[in-house]
This record gives sequence, structure tokens and C-alpha cells, in this order.
Amino acid sequence: MTVKMTVSAKDIDKAYLRIKDVVKETPLQYDHYLSQKYDCNVYLKREDLQWVRSFKLRGAYNAISVLDDDAKAQGITCASAGNHAQGVAYTAKALNLNAVIFMPVTTPLQKVNQVKFFGADNVEIVLTGDTFDDCLKEALQYTDKNQMTFIDPFNNVNTISGQGTLAKEILAQANQDNIAFDYLFAAIGGGLISGVSTYMSQYSPNTQIIGVEPAGASSMYESVVVHNKVVTLDHIDKFVDGASVARVGDITFDIAKRKVNDYIQVDEGAVCSTILDMYSKQAIVAEPAGALSVAALDFYRNEIKGKTIVCVISGGNNDINRMKEIEERSLLYEEMKHYFILNFPQRPGALKEFVNDVLGPQDDITKFEYLKKSSQNTGTVIIGIQLKNHEDLTQLKNNVNNFDPSNIYINENKMLYSLLI
Repeated sequence: MTVKMTVSAKDIDKAYLRIKDVVKETPLQYDHYLSQKYDCNVYLKREDLQWVRSFKLRGAYNAISVLDDDAKAQGITCASAGNHAQGVAYTAKALNLNAVIFMPVTTPLQKVNQVKFFGADNVEIVLTGDTFDDCLKEALQYTDKNQMTFIDPFNNVNTISGQGTLAKEILAQANQDNIAFDYLFAAIGGGLISGVSTYMSQYSPNTQIIGVEPAGASSMYESVVVHNKVVTLDHIDKFVDGASVARVGDITFDIAKRKVNDYIQVDEGAVCSTILDMYSKQAIVAEPAGALSVAALDFYRNEIKGKTIVCVISGGNNDINRMKEIEERSLLYEEMKHYFILNFPQRPGALKEFVNDVLGPQDDITKFEYLKKSSQNTGTVIIGIQLKNHEDLTQLKNNVNNFDPSNIYINENKMLYSLLI
């Protein structure tokens, strides 16, 4: 039997008929804040409001619903950083199937708990591996051993077709108000960009499709643009867990290569700033992957001026326990928070001298670790300083250098930063 290796708009139309009574039709909302900020018309497709707070339910339900009765009876498996797992769990419960779901050990607890909630007794969770790719390997071995069906999170035509229904909804909603989109921004991950670009190229060919990845895990950009073949990244930053894989799928690679117009890599710190901005300005709780599309607008600031665009907010499963890390990454990216190792004189008044001579009038000390040693004239200090304006950084560095010419600027040393901060 020949395995189907591509997706058509007709496949997406069929997928829509299968899932339309199960999946929520999420809002397409005009965003006043972003429209004013970028001098254009920005619409948000709010998949963070989906039943599982992510678009992944679309692909999971479609891929599982097309299985024959024998495959369903044998049970299903999947590997996921969280959102696909929730979609599979929701579907397993809805169709009363047994599912074994493999998730990386590093998956936020919030997503693990949501999988348990949606799947209940129909789901068994196995936490294994540090990355999605490690987790995937073990899931495939288990699937083969137990003769179950693996529901691929992205490299599966039925998963991709399900994700493409999002584009069908976007166009149907836009047509009601006679809206035509010049650009569509969406995260690369979970078959989203492949499904969306397939449908848009058929029914809205003038819309430019912009795929967005985290800079620390830009596997599609590296494969399509740099190497023109699927490659495996040696190292990835797992922070944007919903879009961080070392290797893209053969099917998604082929579709993206033909259908996606441009690729953007967004620094993880910029993603964090966007998450905080969306929360404070728009009351939207976006997960890192869900904020990628909005974070990418800065890269297209000139091109989108006066245009009509849509950003897919692909997920809202953000663990509240990560907010401190998100704030920290944002401050570092915005050059507002800085860490140094200094030699401090062991004498009265040294700290007062530092505050008066080094800090600006609006600077704040956020971290101070000092161990006084009786046998030495100086002691080592780890100090964190938060600026009011990032333009003051040059002056701060000059002041620190004058205070201690042998200081170490921790921000520039990722290994030292991870160890000490």
C-alpha cells in the first residue's frame, strides 16, 4: 500500500467535516493594541481558547478518527511536549480508547496535569527523556513492541490536515466581514504551518505565509533555507517547548519548502517580552510557542505597515511557575538586568561607595551575594543590577570597570550565568 505523503485542500475540507462537531470554532479578533503599534490591521486567531487551549486538538482528533476499528481497539500512543498530548488525551476520552502518552521529563507540570485531566482513566502518561526527540524514540519502541498505533504530532498527513482546518475557519470568518489578509504569521510546530499554508495557497494565494521559530530551535529554517534538506540540530533551547524539535518531519519539510514564503527566528528573550506584553496589554495568556507569531511582527514592521494581517495564537498552556523565568529572560533580552562578579574591598563603607560611584539614580540592586573572608583584603561579590533604561548600560559598565577592572560580566557567559544565577 502506498503511503500518502502530502496534503491537499480537499483533505483539509474532509478533516473539517470530521472534527467540526468536536473542535471549538475559535474567535478571529481584531486587536486594537497591535494594530496601533504596527500601523496596520492585526487580527488574532485565538487557538489559545480551544478546548485544550491549543490547536493540537484538531490534528489529534482527525488522525485518530480515521483509524479502523481494529487499530482503535489495540490502542494508540503519542510523543509530545504537552499540547499534542492533551489533544490525544481529549480524543481518547471522547472515543473511549486506551492511550499511552510519552512526554519529556522537562514538560511543565501544568501540561502534565492537563493531560491527566482530559484523558482521565483512558490515558497512561510516561515521562521520559530530556527532549522531545528522546521521548519520541522511546515512544516508537513501545508502540512497535505492543502493536499499537502511533499518532505522530506533526509528520502525519492526517495530523496536518486537521491543523489545516484552522485556515479554513480563518477564511470563513474573514469572508463574513470581507477581510482579505496580506500576511499570515504562525509558529512552525505540530504541522500547523504545513496545514495552514496548504489551505491558504489554494483559497487565498495572495496571502504571504510567514513561519516563525525560536532562534534556539530553528530546525525548519536550517533544513529549508540553509541546507535544502532535513537536518538534525546538534543542540536546541527547549524553552519554547511547543516549537522546539531538533529534526522536522519529511512531510512537513516538503510542504513548508513549497508553501511558506519566509522564515523568522525569534530570540527566546523576545518571546518572553511578548508574553508579558500580551498579558499586560491584551489580557491574553499565551504560552511561548503561542506568542511566536506576535513576536515576529517586529521583524516585519516595515513590510506590514498599512496591511491586513493575522497572527495565530497557537496555544495558551503557560505554567504560572515559569513566569519568574519569563520575566528574567525578558529583562536580559531588553538589556535591563545585568550581573557581575566583583572584588569588593573588605572595609566599612565599601558598599556605600559602590552605590554612590557605580549605580545611577534609578538603578536597583536585585541580587547581592558576598562572603567576607578575614584573611583577605577583598571578597568576591555576585551582584545583579536592574536599569530603568537600557541606554544606561554603557555608563554602568564603565563605572563597574572603574570600581574593579578585573570584574566578570556574567550576562555574556551563558554557562556561568546558568551556574550562578
